[in-house]
Amino acid sequence: MHGLQYSYWLPAIALFVASSNSSQAQLAVASAQPLAAGSAVAHSLPGPLSSDLPSPPLAAPSPEQRGDSHFVLKEYQAALAAYAGIEQPSPAVWNKMGVSYQMMFDSKDAVRCYKESLKLNPDNFRVLNNLATLDDSLQDYPAAERLYKKALRINPRSALVLKNLGTNLLKQHQYGRGADAYAQALALDPHILDTHYGPKVEAPSPAQERGTASYFEARTCARVGLIDCAITHLRQAFNEGSATLKKVADENDFETLRGKPEFQRLLDEQK
Repeated sequence: MHGLQYSYWLPAIALFVASSNSSQAQLAVASAQPLAAGSAVAHSLPGPLSSDLPSPPLAAPSPEQRGDSHFVLKEYQAALAAYAGIEQPSPAVWNKMGVSYQMMFDSKDAVRCYKESLKLNPDNFRVLNNLATLDDSLQDYPAAERLYKKALRINPRSALVLKNLGTNLLKQHQYGRGADAYAQALALDPHILDTHYGPKVEAPSPAQERGTASYFEARTCARVGLIDCAITHLRQAFNEGSATLKKVADENDFETLRGKPEFQRLLDEQK
């Protein structure tokens, strides 16, 4: 899963959906079975020969493929019903079931599925990340932080886990460490802070915390030259009351934005 955002929430905590093939790829396999070589040749010939050799029927999709079809459409209940037809779910299937339950706000069953996945593959950093997001949603931030760090010991170069850790640290008011985690994530993936990045879940947070987190995201994006990312998050910070014209004017991280028309338009909107 590689690896939802709402203006009401603190910056999103992102989930990993699949560990290998994407859902889109699985859907393609389910819907596009190739013809056998002999049939393809026969259909290229005229006369009775071609009509005497009918094409083989397409294979029926597996329960996992049916589940993935529902999953990508956000039909999580139907996805779970399809996955239930798998006799021995793989770690990836348990993970997808966990995500499905989590997206329906069923934390208890989500935890159960993630733990089943980890029983089969204890070192799956993707599932550890997802389990951590549940602790975040329950506002058990220290427990979530420990799981993110465990995931990073397995894969130190996961931009998504670093991004989630950064958001977690900001929720704990550890702004310097949170900004550093964001910077590391952006160095690995310049689009990791984009608001449309992957399926996400969030816990409600006070406006001040949401705005402060958005402000640090804006600073981090500006520092590495991601203008659109910086403008988007800075606008959110203004809307939440955590950015002021004076504060922005005094911030060195925004030097890369000065002189940009979109930045000036944003400042003019605040006057």
